[in-house]
Amino acid sequence: MTDDGTTQGAGRDETATERADRKWNDMLQELRVIQTGAQLTAGFLLTLPFQERFTDLTEGQRNAYLVLVVLAAAITALVLSPVAIHRRLSGQQVKDRLVAASHVIVRSVLVLMGLLVAGIVAFVFDVVIDRTSAFVAGGALLVLLVTMLGIVPRALVHT
Repeated sequence: MTDDGTTQGAGRDETATERADRKWNDMLQELRVIQTGAQLTAGFLLTLPFQERFTDLTEGQRNAYLVLVVLAAAITALVLSPVAIHRRLSGQQVKDRLVAASHVIVRSVLVLMGLLVAGIVAFVFDVVIDRTSAFVAGGALLVLLVTMLGIVPRALVHT
């Protein structure tokens, strides 16, 4: 921090308040992207019981489907929570804590979204082909997601 209360780093000259505002706005943009994906995924899942073939699912497939629905609903709740928290705490000068809490929430959402997407792929492969194909396709996608959402960002920080 400089004598005039601004911070310098990564080419930025901003106050702590400006930095918190910038980080919050960045977080909102990320939440918008995630929210759209979560809504589309949840919408897709919610249409399945109304398909004629849904009654042909095995008990295991129905249970897997219900786990995916609960996962999609949990993601929706988590994506909405930073905005709800912001509404409740607005004007209380705690945006830095809001940003920190939202960071944890967004990381959790990314993990759950990865599980949801891999789970949906596995579910579809199980219904269309067989359980072995489901494990292979879902597992391969999970490895890809862990790589792209976890390993690559971490590697970029350390380069």
